[in-house]
Amino acid sequence: MPFTDPMADGPAIQAGGLRALKGGETLEKTLHLVRDFRAHDADTPIILMGYYNPIYIFGVERFLAEAKDAGVDGLIVVDLPPEEDDELCLPALSQGIAFIRLATPTTDDARLPAVLKNTAGFVYYVSVTGVTGVATPDFNVVASAVSRLKRHTSLPVAVGFGVKTPEHAAAIAAGADGVVVGSALVEAVRQSLDGEGRATPGTVKAVTDLVSALAAGVRRGRAAA
Repeated sequence: MPFTDPMADGPAIQAGGLRALKGGETLEKTLHLVRDFRAHDADTPIILMGYYNPIYIFGVERFLAEAKDAGVDGLIVVDLPPEEDDELCLPALSQGIAFIRLATPTTDDARLPAVLKNTAGFVYYVSVTGVTGVATPDFNVVASAVSRLKRHTSLPVAVGFGVKTPEHAAAIAAGADGVVVGSALVEAVRQSLDGEGRATPGTVKAVTDLVSALAAGVRRGRAAA
């Protein structure tokens, strides 16, 4: 869900969001994309990720009703802490839409119960302190953090931020239940665009080739675990 001020995101997603907004993308159009996808695929989970401001402007009740109708399974809204669960988390859960919470390297054992309390679907572990797509995580530290999270929750743990290559994906997948890749895919799109920022015949292949390579890395990592 593109937003003008994505404070947790690095340059790739910042630029991608601005391209999307310049191209006329809106939250309503994003929900239409979900509906179009659901017309052909009723099974693949769909999670919308973004920030609260566009949802607040759209209207929480309207957004949740339309998201549920469109076929959205979960939300990741990075700027709503547990103290604000009444805003969106609890209403989403009441509609059967999972609210996926982020845990970070600074989420200590005292804070973790609040983070996990109303989390559904999976826990998203942020592998670095900082914004998306910039620093490369220390995979040994990540493995230790994932093990700690698993002692506190039965939910799957997915890891993101800074995962760029199949080798990164393999290292993460050796301990985590899922690998989240965003910036690298957005960057693959950017590199495939023409001089006016429009998609080219190579855009889809640029994305699917990277996804295939990342998926192969995940499978290697799981096999080695």
